[in-house]
Amino acid sequence: MSAATRTLGAEPRLAGARRSFAWLARRLVAGVAVLWAAATFTFLVQSLLPGDRAQLIINLAAGNIVTATPAELDAVNAKYGFDQPLIAQYAGYIAGLARGDLGISYQQHKPVTEIIAAQIWPTVALAFSALAVAWVIAIAVTILAAGRDNRWSRLATGTQVVLATLPPYWIGTILLVVFAVQLRIFPVEGRNSLIGLVLPTLSLALPLSGFLGQALQDEFTRVLEQPFVTSARMRGMSDLGVRLRHALRHAVLPGISLSGWAIGKLFSGAVLIEAVFARQGLGGILVSATSARDIPLVTGIIILSAAIYVVASILVDRTYSIIDPRIKLA
Repeated sequence: MSAATRTLGAEPRLAGARRSFAWLARRLVAGVAVLWAAATFTFLVQSLLPGDRAQLIINLAAGNIVTATPAELDAVNAKYGFDQPLIAQYAGYIAGLARGDLGISYQQHKPVTEIIAAQIWPTVALAFSALAVAWVIAIAVTILAAGRDNRWSRLATGTQVVLATLPPYWIGTILLVVFAVQLRIFPVEGRNSLIGLVLPTLSLALPLSGFLGQALQDEFTRVLEQPFVTSARMRGMSDLGVRLRHALRHAVLPGISLSGWAIGKLFSGAVLIEAVFARQGLGGILVSATSARDIPLVTGIIILSAAIYVVASILVDRTYSIIDPRIKLA
């Protein structure tokens, strides 16, 4: 192969690499903007909520409402920087976030990053387990029901619509009462074990499977009407083979696009479901922090949720282009 031929072959790859780098750079800049907006919002909430923050911290340390002396209030204000101008507090807050410093918990008197790091993995496991189960349910129902006009397909579609409208918190409560309290099949408390993960996972997965299933079924039905599907049938391919090998690959694209939103929603939903099932994770500490107005811990979890959503959106968009190479990264 000549040098000129190798050069011509390398140019498209180089151009593709440049496009990928430019796309990633734009997405990272947009992601940083989202995190900055979330951080600014949480800072304003922290600063503008009514009440004296120094008095709140003293009350949390004492375990009840006490009357703090001016000297005690001044000491707390100086320790946490509340005595500085608002713009200086904001600058210090953003600078801390840039270093990965989310502040000190008012309630636990430990760095927020340390508290979150100790509790995040059960929440991550629950969220991604729910996403995987939701996909399995949505794909199974779509393959069996999409494009068919019988009572079973209508029942499956109607069930998906109903599931999509139900709040995970309500589903979790029903599952807990029926399968844990009455039937005693699963533990009442969602311990960090596989069996303890089943009910919390279903609580999040069932509503999401309804959303994903509706998106998949619409696209799946449209794909079944395309000429390449008709051609595959004429070549003697079975209906199941057509659905698995041809229709499914194209039909999953809208669902993948929804997955970026779903991961962020599942993460926030997992926090609530953990409270229902008394699971270890961010749910318990968020409920406690909210009740105690432990603002640094609450805002740390909010910023973490925003970061997970940003990363998930980038990964989903990249996966979208890998599944269908015709789609260019914009």
